[in-house]
Amino acid sequence: MRINQTVLKEFILVGFSAYPHVQSFLFVMIFCLYLLTLAGNLAIMGLTWVDKLLHTPMYLFLSALSFSETCYTLAIIPKMMVDLLSKSRGISVPGCGLQMCFFLGLGGTNCIILTLMGYDRFLAICNPLRYPLLMTNGSCARLVASAWAGGFFVSLIETGLIFRGPFCLPNLVKHFFCHMRAVVRLTCRDSDLTEFIVTMISVSGLLGTFLLIILTYVLILSTVLRIPSAEGKQKAFSTCASHLTVVIIHFGFASIVYLKPEASGGDDTLIAVPYTIITPFLSPIIFSLRNKDMKHAFRKIMKKTDALTK
Repeated sequence: MRINQTVLKEFILVGFSAYPHVQSFLFVMIFCLYLLTLAGNLAIMGLTWVDKLLHTPMYLFLSALSFSETCYTLAIIPKMMVDLLSKSRGISVPGCGLQMCFFLGLGGTNCIILTLMGYDRFLAICNPLRYPLLMTNGSCARLVASAWAGGFFVSLIETGLIFRGPFCLPNLVKHFFCHMRAVVRLTCRDSDLTEFIVTMISVSGLLGTFLLIILTYVLILSTVLRIPSAEGKQKAFSTCASHLTVVIIHFGFASIVYLKPEASGGDDTLIAVPYTIITPFLSPIIFSLRNKDMKHAFRKIMKKTDALTK
């Protein structure tokens, strides 16, 4: 039990204050990446909404992922950019809890939606005759709603465990946002036990969804290898390439954050940058550049726009 217990009203986010000479550069870089991330995700959602040919479960899942990642970045990046230009990096304790809840909830939602996208590809390739009956737009919407419910159910448990007791001074959060590991170390209770429980919950969710995706791809691979024609195999693999690439990037960076050994706060800060900034930036690029339907829908919209302006 720590003796300097007090009723804290706010935390101070240390962020990148250890690197004062590069904060302006970081702001410009993060700002540009953030604009491109928003543009990419909004483009995917807009094209899916406008083009009726994209009103299929695969693209509805993709649109749901883009919406979830947009909310995910909104919870973290704007506050980070303000802190890069400000000497005051305070955040209220309730605001910190809210940010953590959204970060964990949306991160979990992203993992579940990626798992559902793998399940969608499994049904389409391994059960093509039953696919239209099993994966309707209605069932797709219910699965997405379940992903949000599951992500935030776990998030509320983790956030509740961390914020259930008082916090002790110093109120310095050694991160650029209210990351659970950085905040839980400020609790006046047994922070080691709480950190272990919360970390195990996150790791279990991360590994559980990842293993489910691996299982779907093992089943997909066994089915594809039985396809007699090389063209059929290539077509089947091409429908999974973008999803598999995003899965590797997403879970790869997430595993570095959650499965790494104990590290200093500064290391935690730098290690979290790819997961919170780079992954949401790459995801819409990978899904759009490698997708013929998305590019075709974009060209149709551009042609209609040109026709209206003439």
